[in-house]
Amino acid sequence: MELRHVRYFDAIAETLNFTRAAERLHVTQSTLSHQIRQLEEEVGVQLFDRSSKKVRMTEAGEILRSHMTPALEHIDRGLQALRADTQTSTGHIRLGTTPSFNARMAPLCVSTLLQHYPGVQVTVEELGASMIAKRLVSGHLDIGVSYRPDNRPELWFEPLYNEQLRLVVASNHPLAKRKRVRMVELHHLRMVLLPRQFFTRQLLEDCFEAAGSRPHVVAELNTIAPSIELIRRTDLAGIITETAISPADDIRIVPLQDPTPVRTPGMLWNKGGNRSPMLKHFTDIIRRAAGPAE
Repeated sequence: MELRHVRYFDAIAETLNFTRAAERLHVTQSTLSHQIRQLEEEVGVQLFDRSSKKVRMTEAGEILRSHMTPALEHIDRGLQALRADTQTSTGHIRLGTTPSFNARMAPLCVSTLLQHYPGVQVTVEELGASMIAKRLVSGHLDIGVSYRPDNRPELWFEPLYNEQLRLVVASNHPLAKRKRVRMVELHHLRMVLLPRQFFTRQLLEDCFEAAGSRPHVVAELNTIAPSIELIRRTDLAGIITETAISPADDIRIVPLQDPTPVRTPGMLWNKGGNRSPMLKHFTDIIRRAAGPAE
């Protein structure tokens, strides 16, 4: 027996009219009749007498209603209390995030949380991986989306997904029509990259060294949107995760290889921290937004 069966039964028992009950429940009369037949088949007795023009409850229906109505009232009070709790809950969640996660997923996750907890305040800070770890340890952040930190045994790390970094150029760039580009081909290429304090820049430096490539870094920007705009307006190339780039006619995204830069963002929080139900809900939202790690 499902909750909708109980509500359908209660509406007909109160109105003794399938048409009015269907209007109240915002379903068709045929749907309502079908659901009541299902309920009667499940309990094994007829609950309503439909033999005359007026619907009447059978003795079995009266017995069921005497027990079911109080139970339904308890359920409704519980649901009302739950809604009231989420509507009036207040608090402050402080999230530290990498630029790529902040660009695409942070707005989705925060908006989903606010739908459930409209009274909560959320602060999102876009930071480098080392700063996120530092601010988590010091208690200035509640949760982070970053990369596995070194020498931070006091932090939990939960991988979220794997992402490849791609070469990003304007549509008129000499490399724009390439199907793929090897890292060695970036030697002396004019580029815009994240500053060196970012984990992603460190990863790229390792890839450049492995390929024997030394690009000409003309500009360093610590956020993604300005970097993409700079790429649009100049001959500069960038290396950015594809998930952080919105499709556009004037931008081209080219896979990199030999080696392919890959990173694994994940959630970080203090092992000894006390996570509230609201914060646990927020971590579930982040997991669903990120999807399973590949």
